[in-house]
Amino acid sequence: MKNPKVKINSIKNLSHDWYKLDKVDFDYQTKDGNWQNQSREVYDRGDGACILLYNPSEKKVILTKQFRMPSYLNENEDGMMIEVCAGLLDKDDPITCIKKEAEEEVGYKISEPKKVFEIYSTPGAVTEKVHYFIAEYSSDMKISEGGGLEEETEEIEVLEMDFIKAIEMVSTGEICDAKTVILLQYAQINNLL
Repeated sequence: MKNPKVKINSIKNLSHDWYKLDKVDFDYQTKDGNWQNQSREVYDRGDGACILLYNPSEKKVILTKQFRMPSYLNENEDGMMIEVCAGLLDKDDPITCIKKEAEEEVGYKISEPKKVFEIYSTPGAVTEKVHYFIAEYSSDMKISEGGGLEEETEEIEVLEMDFIKAIEMVSTGEICDAKTVILLQYAQINNLL
């Protein structure tokens, strides 16, 4: 923390159940030189990684479908979200994490994921930084049916679909997860499929 315009006065933990929620009281120096006292609630769930698996010869992508309670509470009628494979880093580095998630969630063993960028998804409230990857896949890389881990209460449906259909689903709002839209558009802009 090296910004001389920020002085943290206190951090009070509000919850440490599923993840950690803190209230941060701080002073912030505005551009006119005055100091303002502010407070923010900050949700820390750790950093994550996500990956778009794509097959350029078949023009297909692998996505997941699963229930997401926060979306359900915010007008997503059934709470189901179509997403790229993703997970929290926990104690792993981003590459180890995304290889593990690809095996657990979608059943593919990938060897060389390519990192394309890191993004703070919701920097106004959440500390999480997501590491974005892409990787080619083929049928000979499939090692299981995927579906996630029961001990993590995951029930994930694996979807293999035409890339064009996935792009259309972004336009219709059927795919409305930020990381998924970003990676599909990355693939489109870079002519991966």
